[in-house]
Amino acid sequence: MELEFLKSLVLIFGISAIVVFALGRLRIPSVVGFLVAGVILGPHGFQFIKDVHDVELLAEIGVILLMFTIGLEFSLKNLMMLRSQVLVGGLLQVILTAGLILLLSFFILNQGLNAAVFDGFLVALSSTAIVIKLLMDRAEINAPHGRSSVGILIFQDLCVVPFMLLIPVLAGNSGGMEEIVFTMLKAFMVVGIVLFAARWAVPHMLHEVVKTRSRELFVITIILLCIGTAFLTSKLGLSLALGAFLAGIVISESEYASQAISDILPFKESFTGLFFISIGMLMNIEFLTANFGMVITVVFAILILKSITGMVSSYIAGQSLRVSMQTGFYISQIGEFSFVLAVAGKAAGLLTEYAYQLFLSSSVLAMLFTPFIAGVSPSVSAWLVSKPMLKRLEQMKRSREKESYPAKKSGHVIIVGFGINGSNLARVLKESGIPYTVLEMNANTVKKMKKKGEPIYYGDGTSAEILHKMGIHRASVLVVAISDPAATRRIVQIARHENPDIHIIVRTRYIAEVDDLIKLGANEVLPEEFETSIEIFSRVLHHYHVPKNVITEHIDNIRKNSYSALRTVELPKRHLAERHEFLKDIETETYLIKKDSHISGHSIKELHLRAETGATIIAVQREEEVHQNPSPDFILKSGDVLLLIGKRKDINNAIDYLESDKFLVAKYHR
Repeated sequence: MELEFLKSLVLIFGISAIVVFALGRLRIPSVVGFLVAGVILGPHGFQFIKDVHDVELLAEIGVILLMFTIGLEFSLKNLMMLRSQVLVGGLLQVILTAGLILLLSFFILNQGLNAAVFDGFLVALSSTAIVIKLLMDRAEINAPHGRSSVGILIFQDLCVVPFMLLIPVLAGNSGGMEEIVFTMLKAFMVVGIVLFAARWAVPHMLHEVVKTRSRELFVITIILLCIGTAFLTSKLGLSLALGAFLAGIVISESEYASQAISDILPFKESFTGLFFISIGMLMNIEFLTANFGMVITVVFAILILKSITGMVSSYIAGQSLRVSMQTGFYISQIGEFSFVLAVAGKAAGLLTEYAYQLFLSSSVLAMLFTPFIAGVSPSVSAWLVSKPMLKRLEQMKRSREKESYPAKKSGHVIIVGFGINGSNLARVLKESGIPYTVLEMNANTVKKMKKKGEPIYYGDGTSAEILHKMGIHRASVLVVAISDPAATRRIVQIARHENPDIHIIVRTRYIAEVDDLIKLGANEVLPEEFETSIEIFSRVLHHYHVPKNVITEHIDNIRKNSYSALRTVELPKRHLAERHEFLKDIETETYLIKKDSHISGHSIKELHLRAETGATIIAVQREEEVHQNPSPDFILKSGDVLLLIGKRKDINNAIDYLESDKFLVAKYHR
């Protein structure tokens, strides 16, 4: 039995690696590769794995670790910032999707009312695992559509609990409303305990563990918190994934979150891959080929309907039309927890065998399409928003919000995005007296900063009309500092078209974006990795006493031609070792002129220190004032602190010279 399980693992990882590698060469996301590998491996494919249950446990661990790392990334503070997306966007999306599916199932598919309600539950959920992975891979987790998608997904995951509780009610074999109310009370109690633990217990416990300086103990403790919380919540009627997410939230409130992420990440990637493989194994190829037309119809119906409900929900929650569309595209598939609901619903008699297989095939195909839909979502969203009818809808929303855009300015800086980079730039511009305006899509940030007097306005920079109102024609500089690569490209393109003379500076996380952004019209593109590497190597060169002007020359050479020097690994060669040898023995030392010292009252020139010892005085501290590079006529006094520079031997000679009467002897002979 043990060898059979080991054989299954070898087959799973071996074939998955081949499929993911092959599809990766075609630039197809790894999620699709895992799903395809599952189809090939499964009992309905080539039957390498005849029993899906062999990998279900490992797949469940994958979901737990995925949700745990998501919780680590989202602290309670961040969740509070997403409350409008969670409560408004999530609630609306679930109600709209479940309601529309209920109507379709009841009136068109002639399902019973209870079965139609259950169908609504199945379709309302989206795949947290797929969407979060795509957002992280594309570095869009902090983009407006990323935050909106995550907010809605969190609410959906919370809905798994009541959905599971309502299955017996819909099937007609429930224990009554009392049982449901009791389970919900337990759920609230668990959340309360978690919040208490986040504030008090866990940080203290982790602090004690870290004091042992045992990495093994730290990793074991983190895994125990993750799996233990998930197990506890499942025993109390909640989902395993929700428990793991709450455990991540708990640890995110401590200073050990970054270390926990780095330790858990290798496990998460491996087990998450197994989850997607197990989903692919569910697809029945024979059923798909026999009912291909019906399956494809259901797939497109799901994708279109959920894209619309996701867009409407995000739009009502306060996002722009473009961002709302991207959110809808991202959450248009079926969720992994829908499979759990489907199994329970089938056992309760709410799904027939045909409906169950139709749901499985449609869901897996919808998941397969998701990476491609996410890839085209920026361009499709921008194209749809440019259509007259939708353009008028966005204009009507802006007029209702009565956003007062800045009065006519000229020669100002437009900052798109008010994150860390944008806010730091704004502060420096304010202190320098340079006029600027800020464009931001986080309504809470806009409201908060307006109260502090910032010239900040709500709007989408991909709109030519918004940029026009921000004074793009009269501005001198445009700085784009947002975490949305597609929107960044669109903003640069529009800005260059509207104002050919404006100087455009762009921050990006993607190295591959540099050339594209330059072609679209950006004057300067600052990749975060390269700027970090510049800071690192400049500090290393400084440590090796490389002259500052030479370091500056390296930096200028690298920044020329869009960092081509770093990208081609062709840094100008310098004999750094020789420079290090030149200065490696140079040291500094301080010397206090004591009361009644024989050098007190004499000038630096009179000491002839360099001629006699080889050391040099480069600064003198007198009380609170420091005299750098003092002149030869500078008169020394008791209490002065001299800063000496030279080789250690010379400095030692200088101290001996200043302490003894050698100075007086030398002066007498002169």
